[in-house]
Amino acid sequence: MPATRYLIMISNAEQTCGVEEFSRLLAHRLGARAATRALGFGLAGLLRALKRSDALILNFPVVGWKKKLLGPTLAAASARICGKRTMAILHEWASLDWKRRVVLAPVVLLATELCFSAPEIADEFAATLLSRLATGHRTIIPIPPNLTAPDTLTPGSFSARLSRERAGGRMILGQFGSIYPQKQVTSVLSVATDLRARGEDVFVAFAGSFIKGQDTVEQDFFATVDRLGLSDRVAVSGFIESDAELFAILREVDVFCYLLPDGLSSRRGSVLAAATSGKPVVVNAPASPGTLDHHRLFRRLIETGSIRLIPTGADAAAAAEAVLKARQADARTTGLAGEIDALWCDVVAKIDACLRDSA
Repeated sequence: MPATRYLIMISNAEQTCGVEEFSRLLAHRLGARAATRALGFGLAGLLRALKRSDALILNFPVVGWKKKLLGPTLAAASARICGKRTMAILHEWASLDWKRRVVLAPVVLLATELCFSAPEIADEFAATLLSRLATGHRTIIPIPPNLTAPDTLTPGSFSARLSRERAGGRMILGQFGSIYPQKQVTSVLSVATDLRARGEDVFVAFAGSFIKGQDTVEQDFFATVDRLGLSDRVAVSGFIESDAELFAILREVDVFCYLLPDGLSSRRGSVLAAATSGKPVVVNAPASPGTLDHHRLFRRLIETGSIRLIPTGADAAAAAEAVLKARQADARTTGLAGEIDALWCDVVAKIDACLRDSA
């Protein structure tokens, strides 16, 4: 049986979100079996590209498609009219703004296969009325890291500041990823406060930027910093230009710490990237057993101690204790390139199997 040929939709954005990076990396891993096309660049071109493919893949949510309300539906409908399989890969569901879910609903109904980035996403979708109307051909796929350290790092002003803080004797407590309310990033500020109470000279570094929206997330964040007396001990990098600059920042962190609302899940790509940097990550354990069973790289990082789990409901004091223990030894991240390659093989195999089983 000939191998399935895929058409993977992307955007023409120069600055891409994590979901679009996954789309582009998936196309790269599929090699000659995949082609990419930017959404919204002419129906005739789309039809020609579909003619050379067996299946269309659409990943959601893609930031670059935010204003293209009808584009994904048009692409999915065109694929179905052409007799092509149509796979929608949902990286989020319940956490999406309801208006975005309304826009996605026609695409989901047109899809012949659905993939989910985590068991929790599949469960969220299964609990909706839309699920009853959508295809039953579904699977869960692991999402590999879309960031890896380049051979040469490029220190910038933020990593230079962290280097100076470390040279002055401060422990750098870090988080990587976008800052938004649902992530509850201010919990790490409570951990820093607990560490200070223990006599530790701590500095908190956030490698990322605030997600702009209707929320007053940035003002609320710095109000919390002021209230806790950490104004001279917290810094936010803002937008980071390159992987080389990012990993120069991550290199300066002593320990990463996350206290997530529902515990660790495979959706937390920021935790995965932090853990692959070579520095230990303290994070609260998944709320449900089996959450990470489909993701070999997360399991490997936990086995080697790169990710150090604390109880799901752990408080700041428990996290601070774990941070102090983790600081004594660097994480062991040797052999990760092979693990990441194997994880991508898992992704491709899952996608192929989902289409094959539903044919």
